[in-house]
Parts: sequence; C-alpha cells; structure tokens
Amino acid sequence: MSTSSTDSIGRGTKTSKDHKKPTASALKGAIQLGIGYAVGNLSSKPDRDVLMQDFSVVESIFLPSDGSNLTPAHHFPDFRLKIYAPLAFRYFRELFGIKPDDYLYSICNEPLIELSNPGASSSWFYLTSDDEFIIKTVQPKEAEFLQKLLPGYYMNLNQNPRTLLPKFYGLYCIQSSGTTIRIVVMNNVLPRAMTMHYKYDLKGSSYKRRASRKERLKHSPTFKDLDFQDMHEGLHFDSDTYNALIKTLQRDCRVLESFKIMDYSLLLGIHVLDKKPLGRGSRCDSRKGQKVLYSTALESIQGTVKDPEPVADDDTFGGIPAKHKDENLLIFLGIIDILQSYRFIKKVEHSWKALVHDGDTVSVHRPSFYADRFLKFMGSTVFKKIHSLRGASSKRKKGSVYAQKSASQEFLSPDKEERKEEKKAQSLDNLDGNFYSSSKQPDLLPKSVVSFESTRKDEEELKNSEDRRDSSSTIALDDPLAALSRSQSDSELDVYL
Repeated sequence: MSTSSTDSIGRGTKTSKDHKKPTASALKGAIQLGIGYAVGNLSSKPDRDVLMQDFSVVESIFLPSDGSNLTPAHHFPDFRLKIYAPLAFRYFRELFGIKPDDYLYSICNEPLIELSNPGASSSWFYLTSDDEFIIKTVQPKEAEFLQKLLPGYYMNLNQNPRTLLPKFYGLYCIQSSGTTIRIVVMNNVLPRAMTMHYKYDLKGSSYKRRASRKERLKHSPTFKDLDFQDMHEGLHFDSDTYNALIKTLQRDCRVLESFKIMDYSLLLGIHVLDKKPLGRGSRCDSRKGQKVLYSTALESIQGTVKDPEPVADDDTFGGIPAKHKDENLLIFLGIIDILQSYRFIKKVEHSWKALVHDGDTVSVHRPSFYADRFLKFMGSTVFKKIHSLRGASSKRKKGSVYAQKSASQEFLSPDKEERKEEKKAQSLDNLDGNFYSSSKQPDLLPKSVVSFESTRKDEEELKNSEDRRDSSSTIALDDPLAALSRSQSDSELDVYL
C-alpha cells in the first residue's frame, strides 16, 4: 500500500533483491510504468482544492516484477516509485487542459524517444512520440528546489497561465538496484515535427558562450550567444508581437528574480519558411489538434482569455512569425533550466570566475543583475521591432491635403519650421505682388505704404526683396488663394487684408 511522507528527495531505500544495474531501456520502461501507476492511482482520489501541505507530500510505492495486490507484474527489475505532490501536479495538468487519459496515452502508449543534451549538465531527455511532453532527469538539489518552489509556482500560474516559463506536469523518483533517478515531466518547447534550421541556448552573457567544436559537428547543433551575434543581425517582429513577447519575458524574469533563480536560458528554435518544406512525420499526420493549452510559443505570449478551446493543428505548430533580412521565419522559444538558485556554491562559482574574467560577463551572477542583462540582450540584440513609417502621419486629420503634405515635409526635412515659414511667405507673394517675400520680417505691409515713407535706401532693399521673390516664384502653388486658405485661418486674413 502506498504511504505518504515528507522524506528528502535525495534519499531512498534500496530494494531487497540484488539485481544488476538496469539498462537504459529498462529505466525508460520503469518510468512509463511508474507514471502510469501514479496517474491511475490518483484518479480514485476525489477532486478538492489544493492545500499548503499538499506541496510537501511524497507518496512511495514498491513495484516488484512479480506484481502485488496493488501493483501490476512487469518485465523490468524491481523498483520503488516516489510521487511528489501528486494533488498539486494534478491541478497543474488540469489548468493546462490535460486529461488523464491523454496524459497516459502520450507517455505510455509508445516507447520514449531519447534526445541528445547540448548543455553542460548530465541530464537525460526523453520525448513522447506525439511531441507533447519532455521527460528530463534532474539532480537531487534541483528536485528538492522544485518542490520548495511549488507554492509560488502555483500562485504564479493562477495569475498568468500564459508564460514562457517551463510548465511542470509531474515530479517522480525511481530507485532500482542501487540506481536512483529523479525525473520531471514538462512541456516540449521545440516540436520535433518541425525542422529547426537554427537552435540557440541564450543567456545574455559572453564568457565562453560559443558552441564547442564537437557541438558544431552535430547534425542539428545548438549554438550560443556569441554565435547568434555572428550569424544573425536580430529577429524582427511586428510591433504588437514584439511588445507581447518582451512583456512576457519581463514578467517571467521578475518571477524568477523573486525566487532568487539565475543561470536560466532561452531555448530558441528558428524555422526558415523559405528554405525547406516542413519535415512532418507520419506520427504527426494523425494529430487532430493541440492537447495542451498555452503550450505553443504563440499562445504563450498572446491574449488574456482563459480556458480557450484547443486550436486545430496547422503547418505552423504555433510558431511566432518573424523576419530576418528577406527570410520569413517561425520562432519557437521557452525559458529553460530554472532550477538553479543563487545558493552558496553559485556565489563561490561567480567569485572564482570573476577573478579570471570580467564578472559581469559570466553566466553565474546574482538574480537581479542576471535578469536585467538577460532582458537587455533579448530586447535589443535578439528580438527587434519592425518600425512602421505610417505612424507619424496616422495621428493627423484624414482628408486634409495640407496635413498630408506637412507630414511628408516633416519626414523629408529636419528644418520643418523654416520650410513652413517660407511656404507662408511664398503664398503671400503670389497673392499680391506688393508683399515682401522675406519670412524674417516681423510685419507685412503693403508696398504703397513703404514707398510713400521710404528713402532711396529702402527702395533698393525693396528691389532686392522683389528679386528674391521672383527667383522663388517657380515653386509657388497654381492657386495662391487656395494655398493661403490652407495655411492661414480667417483671423490671419483679417490682419493681412
């Protein structure tokens, strides 16, 4: 019978039978069998609100290969399964619209697909055959930290289910023949059915942030920050998409900062629409629609509607449209590796690296500085906004000829005030030949008045003024009265006439 306890995640009881170390296939089978048992056993428990103590519950069950009254027989070595916070994780799955049958079908129906790990950690990654879920092995400290994080994670998801943070669906521990692995079930950021022409693991730091030679030789390498700056000049989005993306990143980084989390990355996948057709497999052709709500990149940054209907599957797989030079792209992204807190060992690591290199460029840093540097790099170097030229004239009155002409003059000439005065003077000159053309005169008087009171010197200035008027008359409007009516109000006409 299963028991509930609050044992430390890193500790486990060895099985009574002495078996050889389980193979990789045996471990994958035990993972599938264990999750299947955990979800099936949970279905018998009634729904209720999540309580604070539910986050610290650990249920333990022994599954012998011969089976028992509570567990089925299986072909794998005996193992013990620990299930962490089962009611809390059930709530998370319900929040994202994951039905128990779909969850079991995705994880247990077909063998798990093992993925390569581009990072420095020793974690293993498994992908479900329908591209929905990632199963990742985590270190004891990471698993312990995740369990402590659950109350705050619960509160954050309630306030905002649309996030680029990892979505956790389950935390388990399997102990078999002296081998202990801890696994977490998460959302899949990069759909395997979509060809990723470029992949990046971005932190916003520069110290040793290039892909290794071994990584570059892979069929689908994962590049880093300095590689991105060498290979791309930024990914361009329309204004609304850019604002939504940056707002989501800002909100997520502040959440991570409040939990004192650092050293996380943005996993970025780029599909070039103009380069190759979609690399879809037969396993995805039968997919009728998206199973998990808020799981695609586009859903994670858009809208505020809760509990939307699952969207129909299409050829974009929820990618975010973007451009790079003349290429049309689909962007897939998510924040990963958030289980690194700024503990004592990380402080020591930062201090040590800062001795041999600029401390502000290394990846390990205090959470507030890390978040600010991360956001600055993403918002200015990686993601950029496409500026529209129509924005300056859109606020003017529509249908006004003068307003449209003024908008074009503002865009083409920096000296808009001088041009405006010059235009006014030209309009007045064509209205009556007895007006001065100089826009610098404070008052405009009829020529007859000036001639009546002026000296010979004044007449010479008047002649020069007329010459200037004649030289500029070639750009005057055909209808001077119409030009004057557009540039002056009725009150201004009373002054001049």
